[in-house]
Amino acid sequence: MEQKINLTDIAYIAGLFDGEGCVTYSRTPRKRKGRKNLSQTWNIRMEISMTDEPVIRWVHEILKAGTVNIRRPIKSWVGKKTQWRWRCSHRDAHGVAKLLWPFAQVKLHKLEQIIDHYEPEHSAPNVVSLDTYRNE
Repeated sequence: MEQKINLTDIAYIAGLFDGEGCVTYSRTPRKRKGRKNLSQTWNIRMEISMTDEPVIRWVHEILKAGTVNIRRPIKSWVGKKTQWRWRCSHRDAHGVAKLLWPFAQVKLHKLEQIIDHYEPEHSAPNVVSLDTYRNE
């Protein structure tokens, strides 16, 4: 039985992502084994990092995508706390970007890049930049 996602939760996660999140959308050269030429690979990733584990676990539970990892401080980082990270990439990032897009402000352009990457035929009529939206 599939449960519907609460829009209030998605709006909260979008705000959390705007403040604590990171979007990576880049193309990097990569050497493949047995080939002379470099090929271009896409790096598409979304991430939220913070020291509050229950919030990161909750995000993972609500979105049902990505992974949760821990980053312990190095001994030389005196007074630093353990960091928790939720990450998703590629098609999972596409699905999450579509969920967060209606509520995003700060990371809106980066989310649009991910959506456009997977849905280029829909990008022009469906995706509106924040500047266009504010001027209407």
